[in-house]
Formats: sequence, C-alpha cells, structure tokens
Amino acid sequence: MKKKLMAAAALAVAGALALGGCAGAGSDAGGDIVVGSVNTKSGAATFPEASQAAAAVFDAFNAAGGLDGRKIDYKALDDKGDPATATAAARELVGSDEAVALVGSASLIECELNAKYYAQEGILSIPGIGVDTGCFDSDNISPANVGPFNDMTLTLLYGSEELGLTDICVLLEIAGSTRPTYQAAIDRWTAITGKNPLYIDDTVPYGASDYTPYIVKARDKGCKALAINPVEPDAIGQVKAANAQGWDDVTWLYLTSVYSENFAKAISNAGAGIYVPAEFYPFTEDNDINREWRDLMTKNDIPLTAFSQGGFLAAKHFITVLKTMKGDITRETVSKALQEMEPIENPMIGTPYHFGVDNTAGWPIVLGSGTHAWEKVADDWFRIPEN
Repeated sequence: MKKKLMAAAALAVAGALALGGCAGAGSDAGGDIVVGSVNTKSGAATFPEASQAAAAVFDAFNAAGGLDGRKIDYKALDDKGDPATATAAARELVGSDEAVALVGSASLIECELNAKYYAQEGILSIPGIGVDTGCFDSDNISPANVGPFNDMTLTLLYGSEELGLTDICVLLEIAGSTRPTYQAAIDRWTAITGKNPLYIDDTVPYGASDYTPYIVKARDKGCKALAINPVEPDAIGQVKAANAQGWDDVTWLYLTSVYSENFAKAISNAGAGIYVPAEFYPFTEDNDINREWRDLMTKNDIPLTAFSQGGFLAAKHFITVLKTMKGDITRETVSKALQEMEPIENPMIGTPYHFGVDNTAGWPIVLGSGTHAWEKVADDWFRIPEN
C-alpha cells in the first residue's frame, strides 16, 4: 500500500496551476465555496450516509456563519455504481461547477476512474469512505477512513494474533480492479505473521440472492474462520447461509462495512462471533468521543454507521483546514493548504488525519450470538505494525 507523502512535486504542480490560471480553478469572488462529492447512492452496493453526513456538517457550518460569511455550497452526485456516470459526475463538479475540492465522497468505483482527471485539474479529494484501489494510491486523494485493504490486513491480524485462529480462509467480493490490492493486503498479513490463508475464493459476487454455494465450499475446505469484505446485505446473507447449513462454530472476520445497528439486529446466530476492526471509534459507544457526531446525525435523521462517521470526519477535517487559510479561497489555494496541513488529532480516529498518509488503526469489536449488540473487545486501537 502506497504511503502518499506530501511530495514537493505536488506542490510544484499546484503552484504552476495557480500561476498559469488553470481553467476551472475557481476564482475567489467572495461568494459560496463550491465543494463536491461523487457517491454510489444507488445500485448493488451503496454508500449514501457519507455524503449525507458531510452535508449535515456543512449545513451546520453555514448556519453558524460559514467562513467569514461565505457559505459552502455542497453538491453530492450519485454515480449509481456506473463507470460512465462516475466520470461524468466528476467532470460536472470539477469542470462545470468549479468545485475547490471534493469532500465526503463514497463510491464503489470513482477514485480509480477519476484519479488522473483530478491530478490533471489540480483538485484534491477527501473521501469519507475510500473504497476502490484508486483512493489509496493517488497523491490527489486521501480518504478519512482506513479503507478495505488495510481493514483486511487488520482483521486477519486480529484473527490470527489476538484470537489465535487457525485455518483462516478469505472470501472476496471484487469490484473493478481491486483484486491485486486485496492480495497485497493478504500478503502484508503473511509478511507480518508468516501465515497464509487456507483457501481464497475471489468469485463471491456482490448482491447474490443466495450465498450457500460459497459458504458450503468454504466449510468443506476446512475453514474455521472466514475473512470477507462484503457490504451489509451480503454479509447478512452469508451468515444466514451458514446458519442454514448448521455451521455454528465458524468465526467471522468482517470489515467495517458490516458495522451497523441494522446488521446487529438482523443477526441472531453469529457462530463463534463476528469480529470487525472498526475504522473509527465504535459508534455504538454512547460517550463524549462520539457526542457531536451522534447528535448531528440524529438531528438530521442520518443512520448511525461507520460510513456516516467517515463523511462527518471528512467534512470536519476540510473545515479545520479551511479555517487556517488566509486570502483567496480557490482550488489552487485549497489544494496547497491541504498538502501543507498539520496532522489533525481526533479521538474518533486511531491515526491523526494528515492528507496523503494512510490510516492503519482499527478498534476491535464483536457481535456475539443472540446479543444483537456490538461490544468493544479492546481498550485501545489495534494497529498494523509499521515493519
């Protein structure tokens, strides 16, 4: 996984764009500050909460007076999980609307499709939820979340090193060209632990009507634990398929994508437990760490999920940087400010947010059989070792 450091070259590009008056750079006329996001709000796998949460943060910021009276005009477009729509949405926001930055995006595919365009246009993006490979290997994109690839390494590490599990198998739902990056995440676990998956099945589809064949095959292979990367409805189908087969001693090592109250309510038999490395401080903990986020989501009727935590934090990070800026607010000055920002500490995240630096911490939580409630199983963040 590439560590995206703030490269001098990137600053030079931003400066060159500023001096050259790049088309679509957005002039500072003292009006609204246009911010965009590209999201998969409809289709087989959706992430609607991130941009909803970001919008709620910006609305609250505007209601409090904005940036010296200037309001944020937030435009959140739906790419429907369709490549043509995702590329068109980016061009509408960047080219036509002249957004100064992209904040709070959450798309199944858009980072990989649009990364080169964002670099060409000198615009930076803080996705609320980075999903595809392109979100994590571009100097112009730096998600607020850990992401599925580091999440996969974390859940494998927790399963083998903390739970002492053996015979771990990996089942993958593949979107776009993410397969090699998932393999890199698995290889990273192997490099740290010296262990390998008993079995890998990368043919598991998104949105299948029945996951029984994949579950039966994994059980017949001798798997004792399953590390899987589904969205919530798929995970519910997978657990219930195992329940129907009487496979009650399997341990589930899922990603943050299943961490929701809705998922907990839907699962009665969680086998030997469903473990997740929460990418943000566990939202099911009602304390001061989550207070501002929880109150804002509740006020705006936005689901309490890790996805809404990501959108919330992306918008908060952006506003924090915006408030440090002096002079014109343009795409070029915003990009420069993000690239030169100081790391932002926040107890909702295990790694201080710093544009271009990967988050590698998750908080272990578990859903036990019959509990219908997530619980913390650690007192601190669980981290991927640096070496």
